[in-house]
Amino acid sequence: MALVGKKAPHFTAGAVLNGEEIVEDFSLSQYLGKKNVLFFFYPKDFTFVCPTEIHAFQEKSKEFEKRNTVVVGCSTDSEETHLAWLNTPKDNAGIEGVTFPIVADNSKVVAMNYGVLGGEYFFNNESRTWSFVGAPIAYRGTFLIDKEGIVRHESINDFPLGRNIDEYLRLIDAQLHVEEFGEVCPANWEEGQEAMQATTEGVSNYFSTN
Repeated sequence: MALVGKKAPHFTAGAVLNGEEIVEDFSLSQYLGKKNVLFFFYPKDFTFVCPTEIHAFQEKSKEFEKRNTVVVGCSTDSEETHLAWLNTPKDNAGIEGVTFPIVADNSKVVAMNYGVLGGEYFFNNESRTWSFVGAPIAYRGTFLIDKEGIVRHESINDFPLGRNIDEYLRLIDAQLHVEEFGEVCPANWEEGQEAMQATTEGVSNYFSTN
């Protein structure tokens, strides 16, 4: 089920902060009332597409900061694996230099609650055993969560499909515009362009001038 318009699922989990510090009680709730959150899942550490995305998020860190937004990554790998990857140089396919938090979803519960786990658990009543069908790792899910903890955008890519980081900056701009001006943002809207009043008259005026 879609999470848009609902409270983002709460969790407390281990994470690596600033590329070097392991904590055991990381939660997005620390940002409530203070920051927007761009929370993204990726399939696995030490892979191919994932480091390109993670470095791309890091390269845009100042742009997210300007929008009062924190970036938080998550995969089903452990804190120790995250830390090892963070200590691996970029030219060795590592993510050294990344400073935003990376959550360790060892239990896969966070991925399940956000609807991005690449498979499902099944219980066999006859054998009284559990089995898993699919891939026990996260799809490339991305969630824009506002300061009140409400999910305003979600998207889920299959494993091979990398994200466009600039699109999330555009969506944050749109959300901030809606919050400040009470207007709605039409297709392909970007910061600085005309938006629309959420009325029939406002829509007519927009299309008569564009």
